[in-house]
Amino acid sequence: MSQALDELPLQQAARVTRLQLDGQPPEWARQLADIGFTPGESVQVLRRAPFGGDPLVVRVGDSRFALRRAEARCVRVQAA
Repeated sequence: MSQALDELPLQQAARVTRLQLDGQPPEWARQLADIGFTPGESVQVLRRAPFGGDPLVVRVGDSRFALRRAEARCVRVQAA
């Protein structure tokens, strides 16, 4: 069962299944894909900011990025 990346528990290993924009700007799909959020890529939420959890520090492949929750919500993942 897939879930949004922003719902993934901290340190849980997962794989990207797809991008699902749900009303977000269409250019987000290209931007997320450009930084590595492509189907099959490994991902992990490393940290959440206090007070609302925005932004998240996420590892995708061998890189780390800070994503807003709205961006992370567009990345669908499957727990490993």
